[in-house]
Amino acid sequence: MRTRRFGRLGFEVSELSLGTWGLSGDAYGPVYEADLERVVELAVELGVTMFETSDVYGGGAMEKLLGDVLDYRTTQVVTKLGTCRDEPPRKRFDAASLKDALERSRDRLKRETIDVVLLHNPPAAALREGDAVEFLRAEKHAGRIAAWGVSAGDKSVASAAIDQSADVLELAYNLFSARTLHELTDRLAQTDTAVMARSVLAHGLLVGHWSVNKTFFEHDHRSRRWTPDALRYRIGQLQAVRQMVGGEILTMRAAALRFVLANQVVSTAVLGVRSQTQLRQLVREVGEGPEYLPDAVLAALPELLRRAGIEL
Repeated sequence: MRTRRFGRLGFEVSELSLGTWGLSGDAYGPVYEADLERVVELAVELGVTMFETSDVYGGGAMEKLLGDVLDYRTTQVVTKLGTCRDEPPRKRFDAASLKDALERSRDRLKRETIDVVLLHNPPAAALREGDAVEFLRAEKHAGRIAAWGVSAGDKSVASAAIDQSADVLELAYNLFSARTLHELTDRLAQTDTAVMARSVLAHGLLVGHWSVNKTFFEHDHRSRRWTPDALRYRIGQLQAVRQMVGGEILTMRAAALRFVLANQVVSTAVLGVRSQTQLRQLVREVGEGPEYLPDAVLAALPELLRRAGIEL
């Protein structure tokens, strides 16, 4: 497992991180509980040092899992705060709510100092107004967190996070959703902000195994993400990705992950696996890189995607 510098914070992290939303059962449906601990243990065995979670994943169960399994001396944990699991769920970014949530997270994670705390998909206004940013800065100064940042849902939020000098920015970044990161590349490089790339396989779409008639279970978030027509259109666009497969790039899954890692602005790519098999496959298919993708593939990629209606 190769490592990368985590922005201006200076320390090294594994280029692949383990995300826990998929393991929680909240995203794609139930996961065998007996497998949860083993997936985390396997990630450590394979060299993963950074683990990404949220205080609401599994109602806090994913934080507790990481707290029970991980050694705080050799791993980093990134957790997200700001989502309240009311009915319906709502966002709370006031200092009082964040303080309560942070204390619960520290207890579950069994860490006096949490490595990174991110605001969980806030609106841009929550970063420019209110007391969320000042709260996180104060907690960093007090030593209860080592770094803070934002898990951003769009460019306006990401830009506001950079404006506020966030240490870390988490963004969706994949072959179908690359423009926001690309448009912010210069600012991210100038500020030396650590970048966590999430949704690197577009929630499984970029694996390339689905038929045009694919359906999802009711409790799978993808059942609400795409209409049937939108999903068929996206699957049609995958032909552009298939043309990247060849040589050492054995699968579409490998091409998609290597695309993310080929961007040196990315500090770590967050994997949303649900099993040991998926984790082993992805770690193996990264290959011996860099180079992650041949120069010829990278040069041809913008035109391939443009023809499919995708702009990098």
